[in-house]
Parts: sequence; structure tokens; C-alpha cells
Amino acid sequence: MDLQYYCTIPENKQNYSFFVMDHYPLNQVLRIRGRSSYSYLNRSTGKILTMKIAAGVGENQAIVQASRQVDFEVVLTESEEELLDMLLNGEVAAAIRGSLSASHFMARLRELYPEVYRASLLDIQGHLFLLAPVGIDEGDTLKQKRKIIEYGDKFLRQMGLNPKIAILSGGRPQDIGRSSRIDKTIQEAEELTRITRDKYAVKHYFILIEDAIADGANMILAPDGICGNLIFRSLVLLGSIQSQGAVTLGIDEIFIDTSRSQNEEGYLRALKLAEKLAKQH
Repeated sequence: MDLQYYCTIPENKQNYSFFVMDHYPLNQVLRIRGRSSYSYLNRSTGKILTMKIAAGVGENQAIVQASRQVDFEVVLTESEEELLDMLLNGEVAAAIRGSLSASHFMARLRELYPEVYRASLLDIQGHLFLLAPVGIDEGDTLKQKRKIIEYGDKFLRQMGLNPKIAILSGGRPQDIGRSSRIDKTIQEAEELTRITRDKYAVKHYFILIEDAIADGANMILAPDGICGNLIFRSLVLLGSIQSQGAVTLGIDEIFIDTSRSQNEEGYLRALKLAEKLAKQH
């Protein structure tokens, strides 16, 4: 099969060299890296694009160190506004929040996309799964949770995974009656399971997140965003679970949300996830 190769040649061609890192038929991704460029063939558009990803820099400087370890261009900015502008204007293939605040960024993003949710992509001993919602103001209603299941199912399929979705609530079946709050989460989880099981592979695991993971669930739906955020912090920031970043569901662009408290290795994983998703976009 004939292969064609593409690269971006800088104006100053002196001492320039390039080499093929991977090569595929033209209907797949083609990557060529040079000292001053990194280009790929976008699968959906057929266009040759230069891999460039934007990342935000706040008080935590670990994102700066992580950006020096990848083989594509990372545009660093200290401005939430500039980060979003670069993403929405198509100046970059993807963006990650890095260590910037999320409040203003997400508020503006929701002006364009009313249904925006974040799901962390976590890795437990090689088992990848989504944890959602992780935004503290997300997943408060049955309608929102149903949308998260829809978006999460689609994302997992795009990643080549067969979705297996675990719905969590605030107690075991025998805990009904102990408090109105526990009862509400169990009742909502039961109803959510009922209205989604005909279309999606869902199961109500009550409060038993450990059973869900043991059964191979690759999406964990927390009772709400506060619970999801606490689970994330317990697993990743206190425990030893690896996070690749939180994918932003419900938007056309690729935006990876990250904790402002993440370390260099965590930011590096988020940059690599952004690169992978950009090539599949």
C-alpha cells in the first residue's frame, strides 16, 4: 500500500531533520515530528494539522515542567480567557486547564454549551474507568445524570471500550429508612437505572463502589458532583490511583480539566490524553 508523508518545514531549513515516528494508511493518523514541528493527519477532516495544545499556568508550576516532556508544542498561558479563546478559535487542537481556576472558564463554556459535564479518566492497575460527575455543581438532577450517562457511553465507545456503567447511591438496600437523604439517593438511582437500562448497560451498585470496579465497570456515576469530587480526591490526591485528567463531555472541542493540586506526572498524563483525543477527533 502506498503511503504519503507530511511534515511542516520551517522557513529556515538549515540543520533541519525529521523522522517518521509512526505511519499508517491515510485513513488513519499519520505523525511526523521535526525539531520545530509535529504534524498529523486528522481522521475526520482529512486535513494536515500541527499538534499544538494549550495549558493553563496558575500557582502550581508543575504543568510547566510537564510541558517540557512532550514531543508536541504546548502553549502556556496564565489567563483563563486566553486559554478558552485559543480553544474556541481553533488555534490549538486541545486545551488542558492545568493549574488555573475553573470557575470563570466553565461559566463561559456553559454559555456556549448548556450541557457540560466533567468525567475523570482513572486507572486502577491497568483498568481504565470514568468517574463522573466530578464538578461540584454537576449531576444534581435526574435529567443531568441521564445526560452524563449518554455522553459517557459515547466517549467510552470512541475510546474503543464497551461501556459498563455503575450507578452509585448513598447506602445499601437495607439502609432505606435510616435518613431521608439516603432514601432519596437510593430512589433516584433506582429510577435512573429503570429509565436508562433499555439503552445503556447500567447497574445500580448502591454504595458499593468496590463491587462495581471488581465487576469491571468502566464508568462510575456518583450520586452528585460533590460526592464525585470527594471520591476523586480520595483516590487520586490521597491514594495511589492515576488520573489522566477529566474529559469535558458535551462540547465539540477537546478540553481536559485537571486539579490545581495535581503533580507533574499527573499533568503529563493529561497532556498525553489531550494529544490522543485530538488525533481521534
